[in-house]
Amino acid sequence: MCMACEQDNAEMLWEMVEVISHGRMPDGHTADDLRNLGLPQPGELIREMQPNGTVIIRQIAPKKPAFACDAPNE
Repeated sequence: MCMACEQDNAEMLWEMVEVISHGRMPDGHTADDLRNLGLPQPGELIREMQPNGTVIIRQIAPKKPAFACDAPNE
């Protein structure tokens, strides 16, 4: 891939991350599309505003399922 194509691809992915960080699905894309691109799903990112005005986008760690034991407490 040429440098210009790599730059366009990186910009497209960043624009998609911006949309996802607002909790929306990018237009024309499905959840499977995002998984295939290695991107998180809407609701898996949070936006943190810093005192200097910078916005940091962080991925939320997936919630672990609650452990359930079939054996009664002893």
